[in-house]
Amino acid sequence: MKVLVVGGAGYIGGALTDLLIQNNSCSVRVYDVLLYEESYRKPVDFVFGDIRDHEKLLPQLKWADVVVWLAALVGDGACALNPDVSIDLNQNSVKWLAEHFDRRIIYLSTCSVYGAQDGVLDENSPTNPLSVYAVTKLEAENYLKNKNAIIFRLGTIFGVGDLFSRIRLDLIVNILTVRAATKGEITVFGGEQFRPLLHVRDVGHAIMDNLDTPHTGIYNLNRQNVRIIDLAYQVRNHFPDIEFKRTELKFQDARNYRVSNEKAKRELGFSPRCSIDDGIVEVKELVEQGRLKDLTSPRYANHSFLEANRTHLLPPS
Repeated sequence: MKVLVVGGAGYIGGALTDLLIQNNSCSVRVYDVLLYEESYRKPVDFVFGDIRDHEKLLPQLKWADVVVWLAALVGDGACALNPDVSIDLNQNSVKWLAEHFDRRIIYLSTCSVYGAQDGVLDENSPTNPLSVYAVTKLEAENYLKNKNAIIFRLGTIFGVGDLFSRIRLDLIVNILTVRAATKGEITVFGGEQFRPLLHVRDVGHAIMDNLDTPHTGIYNLNRQNVRIIDLAYQVRNHFPDIEFKRTELKFQDARNYRVSNEKAKRELGFSPRCSIDDGIVEVKELVEQGRLKDLTSPRYANHSFLEANRTHLLPPS
């Protein structure tokens, strides 16, 4: 099976490519523009390219039996920097993919398409995207409805995916762990908000398990729904001497949603392997062992990096 991982040099791509390398039945190729990376040194076939460069990407699609589409600008803040580019990368590129590829597609969307809603949301719940990021992801889903495509709506990712790719330090579990390790304190704004959480390696396993299954359509993926305040206490269990602060809720951080993964469990056999504590320990060890040279580098946060490097958002010449 020939698997093309578009955007395979990123956070989730790092976890997935390790699993693909271990699978002797897969021939792997990564197509990536190295937005956050300076090099790509994994032992897999690699093509440097922008997803808007259709002339370069089309031969890769012709080669592949399966396309795993990870390429996107990810996050509300990152997409808000240039909505037109975000639409082009997150939405129009998927429309083009649907028009030019007729085999298996695995596409990663986001639970952010549900917006802020009460109750536990399943795949039939109404959507209410509140950001450019969520709107473009939901529109991209629509292009794949009549394709041999499985769409994973991901919860908030955490943990370490592999030993090479850039870790994201702008995600709630990772953020709280780094702050506890470096500042000796955790500050929580409000804390009653829920987030659906999922380890990055569990995303990789879900993709691997469905490369050639007959399943199509939309599936929520998360391990569990956790209140931010409870997550903060869980992080504190790993740093018993830190100071804990709780303040009034900031209005811009009012997103609150829970999702059900029962459909994925029932139909796909989805069973997350990694716990929240696993992710906390992984990030804690990276920090305490000095394995991340500069924790303040914007490279580890999508919005900060793109704000500092806006030329990266320009179309290919």
